[in-house]
Amino acid sequence: MPERWGDTPAAPRTRAAATRSGPGRLLIAVYAIFALSATARSVVQLGTQLDRAPLAYSLSALAALIYVLATVTLARGGALSRRLATTAITAELVGVLAVGTASLVFPDAFPDATVWSDFGAGYGFVPLVLPVLGLWWLRRTARHP
Repeated sequence: MPERWGDTPAAPRTRAAATRSGPGRLLIAVYAIFALSATARSVVQLGTQLDRAPLAYSLSALAALIYVLATVTLARGGALSRRLATTAITAELVGVLAVGTASLVFPDAFPDATVWSDFGAGYGFVPLVLPVLGLWWLRRTARHP
């Protein structure tokens, strides 16, 4: 059947579209919320109380940067972005596990809660679950030859 004016053939599903479609939209939205909240929290902590817990507040800033990178790269979804998202989300998972453990073993180093302290207990453990979901989503939406 010939194409009519205005009709376009269905575009093949690309990796970019896959990461930001369906449940990927919700995942990106949650990452965006965490990027904003972690950034705001770390700016306040670093700007007003850095001398109180420099390690904890610096780790909060690192978490914020990782959330921003994960948000942007998941939303973009190209090949390079997928690799960067995988790296960022893997670093996030390692960070949550390391900071969560450190905050329990060395509580004096974490006098105030950070996004990753106590494995994200202050955020309903979402910081612990989010990277697992992010890595699962990247794997699920990967195109296999």
